[in-house]
Order: sequence, then C-alpha cells, then structure tokens
Amino acid sequence: MASIAQPGPSQAQVKSATRTLDIIEYVVAHPRPLVAQEIATALGIPVSSLSYLLATLVDRDYLVREGRRYSPGPGLEKLQMHAEAYTLADRAAPLVRTLRVQLNETTSFWVREGWEVEALVTESSEQALRYAVPTGNRLPMHPLASGKALMANLSDEQLERYFAETERQRYTAQTVTSEKALRKDIEQVRKTGFSNTDEEFSLGIIGIGRAVTMGGETVGALSVAIPKVRCDDAARRRIEDLLERTAGLLETA
Repeated sequence: MASIAQPGPSQAQVKSATRTLDIIEYVVAHPRPLVAQEIATALGIPVSSLSYLLATLVDRDYLVREGRRYSPGPGLEKLQMHAEAYTLADRAAPLVRTLRVQLNETTSFWVREGWEVEALVTESSEQALRYAVPTGNRLPMHPLASGKALMANLSDEQLERYFAETERQRYTAQTVTSEKALRKDIEQVRKTGFSNTDEEFSLGIIGIGRAVTMGGETVGALSVAIPKVRCDDAARRRIEDLLERTAGLLETA
C-alpha cells in the first residue's frame, strides 16, 4: 500500500537549527570569549550565515557580545530553571515575539500599575511604516487599547475609583476622555473581549487589545498597534484571531 509522505521541516531549517546548537555548545565549551572568525572556522559556517545566527543568539541573551568576542549569556541559565522561577515577562516574551512575526505589526504585553499601564514586553514591526512602543514608561490607560482592555476587567468599585481619581488628558482630537464615553467603550470590550482605539494616542495608529487572565486574575493585556492605512477588515479579523489564540496560550502557560 502506498504511503503518503508527511510534510516536515526543510533541510535549510534543520541546518539552521543544528548550526545554532553547534554555536552554543562550542562557545560554552571554551573558557575564553571567541571571535566570530574562530567560530566560523571551527564549525565550517559561512561568515554571512554566522553573523545572523550570532546576532539572534545575542538578542535572546544566549550569548553576550563584548567588542568582537562572544561568550555564554544569562539566557542559558533560564533553560535549567523550574517553571515557577519564570517571571511574567519571561512567559510573555516568546509569545509576543511570535505574534509580531505572524502579523509583522508592533505587539506588546502590558501590565497595570495603579491607573497607568507599562509595556513589559514589546516587539516592533519590521515594516518601514510602524509604531514603536517604549518599555519602562508608564502611560495612562484611557487612550490605549491595552488600557481599555484592562479597564474592562476592573470591578465596578475599582472603576468608580478610577474615574474619581484620574484626570484624563486629551492626546489627539480622537481621544475619549469623558466618563460616559469611556464606560460605553468598556461595555463594548466586555461584550466582545477586544478593545479598540482609533488614533486616540498617536495619529494614524489603530490599537487592538485583549486582556489576559491567569487563575481567574487579570495579569495584563496583549495589544497590537497598526498603522490605520493597513488596518482593513481582514487585518482586524486576523489580529483578533491571533490575539485570542496568544492570550489563550499565555493563560495556560
């Protein structure tokens, strides 16, 4: 009986994965930092390919670069950690990165700090026209998709406090600031599960967000920032679908 060949990874993908592991093992096995040419010569990897792989490993903290030399990075220690030792940022980072690759739009994971939000993890789009999210800065909740997603998960008592304690700045002509209008937006988020902003914080930028819960507790929100010129109905549906899937993966992590 004839068998049907199952699709598998391409030879190029396997070679790239093998080379990546070879680089890590070779660098870890040496007591001193190595220059790229040493690694290329020892492993028989073309310099052009090696440069990309080294840059990726440095970006993921598996290697550290000091000048022209490479040595083992702190990311390797995480591979031996128990799941309980991983922070929320550690859990969110690979999923945010994957979401960015799937959409090629700026994606972020936000947490609430009081009545503000902070991007814990962010990955910027590689397209020429893109929006960059600063990390480490606290921003108001009301003009951001992540903020509205988190507001929708506040209790009624918390919402009352929020409106009583905040002065909501207008950033563009589209920024929603009134309690009545924001409550309407929050009600819509609670119905659909998704928050939306239309040029409320930055002109030309659409925001789409979804809250993330773990063990019944809201821990943050995922969001995608996309230039308005690229946000048609098909793009919006795809973003919402991938946000839903990514949030589900993070919630079960």
